[in-house]
Amino acid sequence: MTTLTVREAVFYSAQLQLPDSMSISEKKERAEMTIREMGLQDSMDTRIGGWSTKGLSGGQKRRVSICIEILTWPKLLFLDEPTSGLDSAASYHVMNRIVKLAHQHGRTIIASIHQPSSEVFELFHNLCLLSYGKTVYFGPVSMAEMLFATNGFPCPPLRNPSDHYLRTINKDFDEDIEQGIGSNSTEAIIDTLVKSYKSSEICKQVQHNVLKISQQKRGPLEKKGSQASFITQSIVLTKRSFINMYRDLGYYWLRFAIYIALCLCVGTIFHDIGLTYGSIQARGSMLMFVAAFLTFMAIGGFPSFVEDMKIFGRERLNGHYGVGAFVIGNTISSIPYLCFISLIPGALAYYLVGLQKSFDHFIYFVILLFTSTMLVESIMMTVASVVPNYLMGIITGAGIQGIMILNGGFFRLPDDLPKPFWRYPMYYIAFHKYANQGFYKNEFEGLSFPNNQVGGPPTITGDEVLRSFWQVEMGYSKWIDLVILFGMVVVYRLMFWGIIITVEKIKPLIKDYMAASPKKSSMILENPSSISSQLEML
Repeated sequence: MTTLTVREAVFYSAQLQLPDSMSISEKKERAEMTIREMGLQDSMDTRIGGWSTKGLSGGQKRRVSICIEILTWPKLLFLDEPTSGLDSAASYHVMNRIVKLAHQHGRTIIASIHQPSSEVFELFHNLCLLSYGKTVYFGPVSMAEMLFATNGFPCPPLRNPSDHYLRTINKDFDEDIEQGIGSNSTEAIIDTLVKSYKSSEICKQVQHNVLKISQQKRGPLEKKGSQASFITQSIVLTKRSFINMYRDLGYYWLRFAIYIALCLCVGTIFHDIGLTYGSIQARGSMLMFVAAFLTFMAIGGFPSFVEDMKIFGRERLNGHYGVGAFVIGNTISSIPYLCFISLIPGALAYYLVGLQKSFDHFIYFVILLFTSTMLVESIMMTVASVVPNYLMGIITGAGIQGIMILNGGFFRLPDDLPKPFWRYPMYYIAFHKYANQGFYKNEFEGLSFPNNQVGGPPTITGDEVLRSFWQVEMGYSKWIDLVILFGMVVVYRLMFWGIIITVEKIKPLIKDYMAASPKKSSMILENPSSISSQLEML
């Protein structure tokens, strides 16, 4: 999370992962000790930084990621190129600390390594060389050189063995690798090494060890996951999300400035609207703008939420916390900001226009604006769970809201909507129906206006305006509209939770199906791929 400092990021992660039996001070000490082990003690109070603010370097960010993963001292740890972006000295110290962790706590660590120095390479106990889906070597690091030498590809003196191995088995640039190789193609070299390894004593010893392990009595599998309680997870995520929203200008502060500007525009355009017959249309237009377009601006925080979703996806798959804790934390932390951007801009628009003067009418106006804004955020959360790309998500969310605005009962009155689909069910699904009706009932009930229609009574009441002019359903009070909107907020947040859980269960099934396809398998073997992706495939 780019807005947090190194200390905050690791400490919050420690609170999420470590058991409740540990005190806060013990978790804090564990976090700071881990930071020092990764050599980040001088950057503890530096923000991680992202596209908007300068912060840590790429290598330092990798070390923060490693800190978060080794907090719980996991029994099995995968590291994908942990030394990328680090100089040779930093690479050695980071890997040396990781090796010490493995020794001290009896842990197994698997790493895909990017151009290791000779000192870093010597830290590894075992080596797995992969080339185009084939296992070239798997065994002790010290025995790899003998395999290459016996097949006519010895490592020259004073050369880094890892560089020599990778150059020998890399056919992206199919040229002679070393002097003395002659015209042999790299593919032929790879085949020679693969056959030699399969017939070697090292391979037989590996197969023997695998057989021996497979015959052992299996105990229950230990799943990596958070040891903190659900309540602790929710509290920590709420605190972390609140800080992130406060420091991220794009989340709420930019929207607050835009809300102020829009409400000043509304307040000056509709200033002192009065109680004339023409003010009926003007009131309805102003309230519709607030219910539709002011809440529409809630999609402005979507890019920041998508970044949160990326963090949530990684931490969720690593077992740090569940979907429920994330939804609760995000919801509670956003409430103060939504109240703030509903209250102050709402007050500007309300009193500049000259709507009903009583304080209870103003409070209802603010609560309804707050609920509608939270509902739009809930809709965008649901969109984000299906469309993770923020550009596609904004387009999708804007399209959904555009349809809801169109048949919300203003541009086309309810009785004039085509009954198939648009009136039933879309009119009742669109939240603008309830937002518009709540605003209209709050404003028009109790007022009276002069009647300009020929042959009619001299005045027309607000109730008559609601029934005949706006075709509002008067069988229930404005508070029912508010309750329905709150219910929609809950429904959309539950939809987000359900979609995340469903996708999590369906994705492995799709991957299994794709892996079982012969066409897919042949593509994996034929196309070049990196060491990292081949390790994942293995």
